[in-house]
Amino acid sequence: MLASSRHVGVFARESQGQWRVIGSGRKKRDARGLWTTFAGASASRPAFARPALALSGLGAPARLARFAFSPLLDSERARKRPLDKGPADHAEINGRLGSLEVRLARDARDLREAQRLRFRVFYEEMSALAHPMNALLRRDADRFDCVCDHLVVVDREDHSQPAIGGGSKVVGTYRLLRQDVAEERFGFYTSCEFDLAPLLAAHRDMRFLELGRSCVLASHRDKRTLELLWRAISAYVRRHRIDVMIGCASLEGTNPAALAEPLSLLHHHAPCPQGWEVRAHPQRHVPMNIVPKDVLDVKSALRSLPPLIRGYLRLGARFGDGAVIDRQFGTTDVFVLLRTSEIAGRYQDHFGSLKERSEG
Repeated sequence: MLASSRHVGVFARESQGQWRVIGSGRKKRDARGLWTTFAGASASRPAFARPALALSGLGAPARLARFAFSPLLDSERARKRPLDKGPADHAEINGRLGSLEVRLARDARDLREAQRLRFRVFYEEMSALAHPMNALLRRDADRFDCVCDHLVVVDREDHSQPAIGGGSKVVGTYRLLRQDVAEERFGFYTSCEFDLAPLLAAHRDMRFLELGRSCVLASHRDKRTLELLWRAISAYVRRHRIDVMIGCASLEGTNPAALAEPLSLLHHHAPCPQGWEVRAHPQRHVPMNIVPKDVLDVKSALRSLPPLIRGYLRLGARFGDGAVIDRQFGTTDVFVLLRTSEIAGRYQDHFGSLKERSEG
């Protein structure tokens, strides 16, 4: 995974039991104090010179510490370790547009590259606070990753920062969790913030899919990358006969007053319809009805929405009652509901067949 110590150094600052990444080991600076912070190593022997010891110092089991830094992770053996998906999924969820290719993550290496991209966007570019293990490994990872499908967009011609261990660079990703898988394991990630029980109970005959952890590398945030991701999601929805897509969407910042216009817009103009309501958990519920509907500047509010949420609106998405402050990621989250039967017809035609569209 991380084959040399120059990829391992992480400059971080502790804040309320978590760590904010402020740099990397490639920078030339005296980091003796940081090394000893992680693993109690002496100043003459930085802890990260012995990464397994550093992980153990963070409380990781010895077996995990050895596994995380084993050179085998980027060996042929690791690349051949498949993720749990059938061949039909790989065949159908695959398409290309120029140098870009979208597909499901095929093995552990693909998943690690997606996690590294998420870390780069959420923690380095934005203001998320990393748990010590995530900061050390420079990957955004949680328990849901091992049970989800992961869409990845790879750029076969971008060699500016090649993937560790070789292979193509992951420039976009989306995490997908089907209801049948969620019910067998940890449930939906979204249920940590919003009460999904009434929704799922009222529509037992429908198949739900959770979308999450979406991000695109800054250099590839354009129409091509986003369209490839959504064409792949469309193909995945057809493949698994999904009826409803759900998830959390984020607005940057944790001050609801500063987000009054976009939150009020979603509350007044795109609420979940009757019978499909979802509320934030009472202890985390933040009112979205901040600006009265009759005085809300709709055009200004639309401009202030993040591009992803504007895209959801164009597809026909509806939004839940109440927002949730996510202090780890430095965001204010809203619940998104998108019924496949309600997706605007022009977008259904546009996304069409993944292979035909992306190769045409």
